[in-house]
Amino acid sequence: MKSTSLLIALRYLFGKKSHSAVNAIAYVSVAGVAVATAAVVCVLSVFNGFQSVLAGRLDQMSPDLMVTPRQGKTIPDGDSLAVELGKVKGVAVATPTLTDNALGFYAGRETPVTLKGIIPQEYARVTNLDSLRIGGGEGLGALVADGEQTSGCVSIGAAYKLGLFELGAPLMVFAPKRLGRFNPANPAAAFVMDSLYVADIFQSLQEAYDENTIFTDISFVRDLLLYDSEATAIEIKTAPGADIGAVLDAVARKAGSKYIVKDRLMQQEINFRMVKIEKWMTFLLLFFILVIASFNIISTLSILVLEKQDNLQTLAAIGMSRPRIASVFRWESLLVSAIGGAAGLLLGSALCLLQQHFGFITIANGSVDGSDLPYPVELQASDILITLVPLAAIACVCAAIAGSFAKSRIK
Repeated sequence: MKSTSLLIALRYLFGKKSHSAVNAIAYVSVAGVAVATAAVVCVLSVFNGFQSVLAGRLDQMSPDLMVTPRQGKTIPDGDSLAVELGKVKGVAVATPTLTDNALGFYAGRETPVTLKGIIPQEYARVTNLDSLRIGGGEGLGALVADGEQTSGCVSIGAAYKLGLFELGAPLMVFAPKRLGRFNPANPAAAFVMDSLYVADIFQSLQEAYDENTIFTDISFVRDLLLYDSEATAIEIKTAPGADIGAVLDAVARKAGSKYIVKDRLMQQEINFRMVKIEKWMTFLLLFFILVIASFNIISTLSILVLEKQDNLQTLAAIGMSRPRIASVFRWESLLVSAIGGAAGLLLGSALCLLQQHFGFITIANGSVDGSDLPYPVELQASDILITLVPLAAIACVCAAIAGSFAKSRIK
């Protein structure tokens, strides 16, 4: 009897209706579900793409591991700790960095900047900053700190705010005195001033770095801020083929409980969390759109039940029970949902794969060198499976409503 109900449902769905409007409404119902489903697949894939782009940017700017103090701002003897951590198995490079805020001043313009002191030769092995330079200089290889010739790599944001696009241009840097008393009668004495020359300009497409960061030699930052061997972090590059999780545990044991060790994902936990929250909030909104689209299925089947009113009586007269007659329209509802959902999944997957492999849609000036960047899309099988869950739930609800309405029309 189940096969009989299914065959009758197929006949009602694909057979010619007495009113052409019923056919049109049925097609609209299928199209509505298909478009909503395709939208869900595409949006989830776009968020996957942006997450992959974010992870790719981490490969450029974030170290494999970062060690920071659990309490306070600085590591008392960062140089010694870096040497000790460099001896851990699986660690290729461990280098101290010192980051703090200052005020940049050039040609009558001023802006807050973030000074990041590094050891250039070591830091070049930890990150790929040199691959992001756009100023035409020599990147980290040009950073020196020998008195009057101190230089730095300036972010695109800081360069724009200061109008600082000429290599070799002198940049004045002001920082508040960290030690000593403040004399209100002489406010200028509360600041330390020094200068550095622009060695290069970089753009990472990460706001945290591009907005106002200046990389320079760590000795310059220590002199400016009156530090000796302190560091705000130890940045680590793991050896090729090393298990980052195992190295993280070994570094954490070596550093002790006073320090926190983070891998790349942990360093950008907030950014990844925001992407995931936005992804699933958007998924919920599209789910409600999918629910609204399913109302068309209910209305279509209701019209079909009314059109087949005489057929219902005939089926009842030949001995078909009310539940079996109702199952005909439950099957039809499931068929409409299945066809629309399958079409939407195929359409959405096809669009995502085309964009993923050929990049028809681009973001103008999206890459570091100013060229157009393909809009990031990454189709994942897990998202297709997740999309099937609301589709199945909606199909079952629509089937139950359609069957109940059909049963109520049998006299």
